[in-house]
Amino acid sequence: MKSGFNSGSVSWPLMAVILSVILVIGGAFALHYTKGRAITIQDISSASKISGLNFTYQEKKMMLPNLEENLASYQKMRQIHLENSVPPALIFNPLPADFDFKRLEADQRFIYEEPVSVEVPESEEVLAFYPVTDLAWLIKNRRISSEYLTRIYLDRLKKYGPKLHCVVTLTEDLALKQARQADEELAHGIYRGPLHGIPYGLKDLLAVKGYPTTWGSPIYKTQKLEEEATVYKKLTQAGAVLVAKLSMGEMAWGDVWFGGLTRNPWDPNQGSSGSSAGSASATAAGLVGFAIGTETWGSIVSPSTRCGVSGLRPTFGRVSRYGAMALSWSMDKIGPMARSVEDLALIFQAIIGPDGKDRTVFDLPFSYDGQSDLKKIRIGYYKKSFDQARRHKDKYLAVLNTLSSMGLDLEEIELPEIDPEMISFILNVEAAAAFDELTRTNQDELMVRQGRDAWPNIFRQARFVPAVEYIQANRLRAMLIEQLASKLKEIDVYLDTPSGPSLLLTNLTGQPTVVVPCGFDDKGHPVGITFISNLFEEGQALRLAKAYQQATGFHLKHPDLSLLDQVKTSPQPEEEED
Repeated sequence: MKSGFNSGSVSWPLMAVILSVILVIGGAFALHYTKGRAITIQDISSASKISGLNFTYQEKKMMLPNLEENLASYQKMRQIHLENSVPPALIFNPLPADFDFKRLEADQRFIYEEPVSVEVPESEEVLAFYPVTDLAWLIKNRRISSEYLTRIYLDRLKKYGPKLHCVVTLTEDLALKQARQADEELAHGIYRGPLHGIPYGLKDLLAVKGYPTTWGSPIYKTQKLEEEATVYKKLTQAGAVLVAKLSMGEMAWGDVWFGGLTRNPWDPNQGSSGSSAGSASATAAGLVGFAIGTETWGSIVSPSTRCGVSGLRPTFGRVSRYGAMALSWSMDKIGPMARSVEDLALIFQAIIGPDGKDRTVFDLPFSYDGQSDLKKIRIGYYKKSFDQARRHKDKYLAVLNTLSSMGLDLEEIELPEIDPEMISFILNVEAAAAFDELTRTNQDELMVRQGRDAWPNIFRQARFVPAVEYIQANRLRAMLIEQLASKLKEIDVYLDTPSGPSLLLTNLTGQPTVVVPCGFDDKGHPVGITFISNLFEEGQALRLAKAYQQATGFHLKHPDLSLLDQVKTSPQPEEEED
């Protein structure tokens, strides 16, 4: 006699009835077992699907008490208010295992090409587009005053800022006070360096005492923070003059904020890209001498490219983020945006270094020699990006040809095998933690942008990323760091297109990037190229980018602001309160 179930002895209708009874009894038991509980077996089953896992009934039953204990802990935690400024105890370290500190410390120098002489132009319009190096010479030699230059930029901010939607708050009273102080110090023989008396703008996620820091969102429109960003303090010490807080994509995404779409000065019908939208737009339009932006995933590179300015996204751990809105504690970086590469070096030199408040900042030198031998720089390029570019391929290939014509050798390189896209949710998880309170209180519904690809939805779905997978993603990130370091052992600087795989890759691994214009498309829109160097070696990328800039001159072209007359004017930017 055969043992076991014989399917041929029972009809399929009867079998279906038997199975239904089993399921009903099992379901009834599960309901009985979980009755009165905060979490049910069914909840675990649903959550398991999201996690891509499968557990037996007994395993789920065993989890229940532990999961309920965890839930109770979460509820207790949520009773404690966490300010956005509170970082996690886990600190991201971008250094590969064999990082050579001695090599960096052995080459400490900062040499930039100071102009021999600069003429004061007859037109203030022309003066407004001068690079920092030229403005610095004029102020240092007292050919113009800081107050004179500051008033020019304030007038331009009032005139063009509303049309570009690039200004959140004019800091006019503060600016004039700082400018007069700069002039007075010069009169007494005190010169703070090349940023002395230079007007600039800050992305509006950096705190300045007494002024709103809106983070681009109506939720924080009236927010005034008591602390002051370290970057602002360092620029003040360098003698720079703050004229405006500039627009940003809401909570550091895109170019839309509560004041509307920040526009590209080259084409006012086009957004300036984000999230350092106002910083790029104002710099390109000659409304500031330079600006400070931030990047988590493209927020300096993208708007710099769109608006045709020079931008530097530094190594992770170069610049203190104290007083800046936190989006991703392991990816946020602060850097300058200006009209020339040499300007970037000057600004960067002023803002780097530890402050005792941001524990991620390394105390390592910044070496830059704007006149060093280019042939000592080992140059690579990621060929796949250049070959497969869907747009602007001719412009990108022209960059390689230009560098070759300068007598430089370029070597094809490969990037790590691990796809950085699959771990990009690291950013989403950290951002969801940074703004968890908005999700839990439904304030996310007040944000300007809604939809699948907007922060409110991203914050919500990030709550369903298992903690284990977040840790696993960061382990893969550690492998990426080692793999990229290995690929770049024989390379000092490599080139990629702004939208190539290096954008996300190097934001995850921490490498610095310099972006400069490399031409214009058939609509007159700027096109950019990126120079990427090894950790803490911004000087190498800046030196090569400067040489390219000098060979091409694309950075010397400026937008026709008369096009803005066709754009409907928005309300004037907010004036500060007395």
